[in-house]
Amino acid sequence: MLVNAARNTSTDGTSWLMKRYLYRWFAGLQIGCVVLTGCHPTQPFFLGERGDLAHYLDRAQQIEYADLDKVPLPEAGQSQEPFSLNNQNYEHLDLSLEECIAYALVNTQVVQALQGSQRQNADMAATILSSPSGQLITGQDVAITSTTTNSQPAVVDQNGNRVLPRGAARANQTGGVEDALSEFDAQYSSFMSFNTTDRARNVGAGNVFNPQLFFGRDSTAQMAISKRTATGGVATLRSQSIYSFNNIPTQSAGAGNFGRAVPSDYTQVFEAQVQHPLLRGRGTLVNRIPVVLARINEDISIGQYEERVRNLVRDVEFAYWDLFAAYYNVDTARTALESAALAYKIAEARFKTGQAANGEAQARVTFHQFKAQLDSALAGGGQGNDPGLFGREQILRMLMGWAANDGRLIRPSDKPAIGLAQFDWEAARGETLCRNIDLRQQKWAIKQRELELASAKNQALPDVNLQLNYRWVGVGSSLIDKKGGNDPFPTGRPSAFEELFGGNYQEGGVRAEFNPNPFGSRRALNDVQNKQLSLAREHRILEAKEIAAINKLSSLWQQVDSLHKQMTDQFQALNAAQTLVEVSQAKFDAGDFAGNPDAAIDNLLRAQQTRSTASQNYTRAVTEYNKSLVEIHAIKGSLLEYNNIALEEGLWGEKAYWDAHLHARERDAATNMDYGASRPKVISRGAYNQNAGVANAQARPASLAPGGPAAEPAPEAVPAKPESSTQALPEKRASHNSDPKFQWGSNSRRN
Repeated sequence: MLVNAARNTSTDGTSWLMKRYLYRWFAGLQIGCVVLTGCHPTQPFFLGERGDLAHYLDRAQQIEYADLDKVPLPEAGQSQEPFSLNNQNYEHLDLSLEECIAYALVNTQVVQALQGSQRQNADMAATILSSPSGQLITGQDVAITSTTTNSQPAVVDQNGNRVLPRGAARANQTGGVEDALSEFDAQYSSFMSFNTTDRARNVGAGNVFNPQLFFGRDSTAQMAISKRTATGGVATLRSQSIYSFNNIPTQSAGAGNFGRAVPSDYTQVFEAQVQHPLLRGRGTLVNRIPVVLARINEDISIGQYEERVRNLVRDVEFAYWDLFAAYYNVDTARTALESAALAYKIAEARFKTGQAANGEAQARVTFHQFKAQLDSALAGGGQGNDPGLFGREQILRMLMGWAANDGRLIRPSDKPAIGLAQFDWEAARGETLCRNIDLRQQKWAIKQRELELASAKNQALPDVNLQLNYRWVGVGSSLIDKKGGNDPFPTGRPSAFEELFGGNYQEGGVRAEFNPNPFGSRRALNDVQNKQLSLAREHRILEAKEIAAINKLSSLWQQVDSLHKQMTDQFQALNAAQTLVEVSQAKFDAGDFAGNPDAAIDNLLRAQQTRSTASQNYTRAVTEYNKSLVEIHAIKGSLLEYNNIALEEGLWGEKAYWDAHLHARERDAATNMDYGASRPKVISRGAYNQNAGVANAQARPASLAPGGPAAEPAPEAVPAKPESSTQALPEKRASHNSDPKFQWGSNSRRN
């Protein structure tokens, strides 16, 4: 036996050594393979692989096109080559200022004007192109504000009661009016649950009410309708159907009078519950604050829209008079060029005969200078980077929503006002303080802070709630069907609904809750102080804006008077320059050189340059004077009325008018309770009267100078290139949007 054991031990040791050598050999082989082949991952093999990698993306991010099938408007996709010095193949289109404003209002879907009261000298095309969509104003913005909704739905608890929102109301936390009113809509909720119980219990044997091995089934179905009231309470109607079954022995099973009458039973409950706050959250004033704040947000959105429309009308008027001045400058430059060309021709002829050598060179210089002025007046690029006639016309087209070029060149048909416009200072000051858009917006901001302060003060009160419950109960062996017997449950076998409608079982309950703020009410009182400071800040801002508005009105008042006097002086200077040219031309034509031909040519050329400068100065003064009149109407809030423009709400659907008429009949049949205990305060003075001023009063013509003749109308603009004009007006561009909330209205501009 010892020998065999030794042999077995030797054999086991040899086997262990062989395994060890094999392990080393395999490990060395693996290390060698890794060293020779390298360490790199391998991809699996896929059956049916095509090899073209059609769905493979070799990068995570790249510049791509949006998959949007949108055809550009004809105004963008079919615009022709712009007019230039080498492309003057056009025909004139005579438009009045009223027509230009009307086209701008009809065609504008995105209001092409910047915000603010001051004129912005910006490239509107570049501004619209580079601005994010959220910074642009459209005709749908007011409707978007009114239809803004909060993402959180109405919350109900496990009993189907509406859970009231807690916390002070803020203007930036409310949606539109309909969303705020939805807080008072009735909310339906329901659930159904089913549970089983199967367990052993730690009780002795023979326990009737608590078997050792307990098994049961329970089910509950609940339906509830809960509504928040305008006074702050919550009213709930609730229905519960409860089913219960377990293995507690019944009386028929020998349990005597200690068991269950029937194995299962149904309980039907109808319950009415009213919860009402007594301090915090009580009253219609507090509960309607979110609705009123939402309405004020709509009013502010309307004001922003009105501001952009006002700025659009102002910019159209500016562009119109700038285009008028551009035509006038082109006509002046052409007249000067023709005079210089004639002088240059005469001087060149005399130079060939050996006379007036210096005069010929000077006439040639002047001719080319006037030629450059004409080119600059047509296509721009001169001093001050003036866009010229073509550029001014394209700016007006941009504001009107037209294509950059459609083969026609717009030509103003209206003449600017040159009579002295006399405003009444008291009336203008009153209109500014009452009708200015910026001041009206600031007053709405004050109303917002007042409502937020009222809400914050209410939050500082304790939360005291009173709850009343009243329920009808019925218990039966079935839910609806009668199982037999006329005795009440559990003696008989009536259904739960039979017992319920019998009215034999009614219950009631009263619950009072008192939850004050934490000791010291630090957070609530701090919120009240914050709202008081915010309200005071808005008042100070309103006062500063009122002072700034009156100062701006005063500055424009002085500017109107100054520009009219400058226009008068420039007109006199233009008349004098014209006389100087006529005298110099007469002397030059008569050969009255007094022995110095060069001086005669020099005097004539200088006179022509003086007339050209005086004409440009007069045109600039007339243009700026008309712009200043527009600025005065803009600052005092009467610019839209000055152009007979009114903003109004677009048409609603037929269902909306039907519902509105129904609500009006309901209110007409109701009892009017003035000065009720919870009557809300008035936050609005009614609709803004858009035609309350005297904007259309005609300006009284005044003399150009004391004792001088009445002002003559400015010369009509001469077209840059004589062409046959057409009166065919472009068609109104079809709207690409669905029924905007606010639409444009434009009537005759002036009487």
